[in-house]
Amino acid sequence: MILTIYLIILTYFILGGIIFYYIYRNKEPEIAKKNRAKFISYFVIIHILFFSIVINPIVFHYLVLLIVIIGWAEVINLFRQSGFKRKRFFGLSVPVFLIISGGLICFSRTESNLILFTFMVVSIFDAFSQISGQLFGKHKLFPAISPGKTIEGLIGGAVIAVASAFLLRGLVADHRLNIFLLGSGIVIAAFIGDALTSLYKRKYEVKDFSNLIPGHGGFLDRFDGLAGGATFITLLDFFGI
Repeated sequence: MILTIYLIILTYFILGGIIFYYIYRNKEPEIAKKNRAKFISYFVIIHILFFSIVINPIVFHYLVLLIVIIGWAEVINLFRQSGFKRKRFFGLSVPVFLIISGGLICFSRTESNLILFTFMVVSIFDAFSQISGQLFGKHKLFPAISPGKTIEGLIGGAVIAVASAFLLRGLVADHRLNIFLLGSGIVIAAFIGDALTSLYKRKYEVKDFSNLIPGHGGFLDRFDGLAGGATFITLLDFFGI
């Protein structure tokens, strides 16, 4: 099963690489270079997380703690760089990020197959939302919050992620929810996590949280979807669903 999942990852990456080459082959060299860096860094991150889950989940737990710590540092740093503006908004954001952080940490200690399933669905959703948006995106989703996201990208990423959940159903065959509901819930929660971090950045009028990861908008920006999906799984466990 693990070998099959890894082959799915490689297949999707090869397909994504071909599509991105097609999209950016005639772009300016600087834009193409930035997107290559983003693709390569994403490839490395996915492999680190995948093998940490598969080989020793406790490593994934410690990686999650690192993600949470750096993510909070980025959130607080934007508030500080703004001159501590929008104090009310920051105050409302803190409990939201606390819930998401707690959900991600609790998720990192759950059963490894469920972790892997969630991680895969979120990763596929993230990747193919961008690919679908680049290929077919015409209608902006939230122009004021996240100008790069489109309705077509969201639909394309969601369809492929939920369809992929059926390929991965062997990991969660005994889960109380059926595969469609479980996969759809993870996708919706991942989208909400991404939207919340985008809103936070726009409120503080920045494009990126940091430049810690080449081509990405920061640590939190890279893992916001996973944090959202993880929180959904944690809430399911909490309510016994």
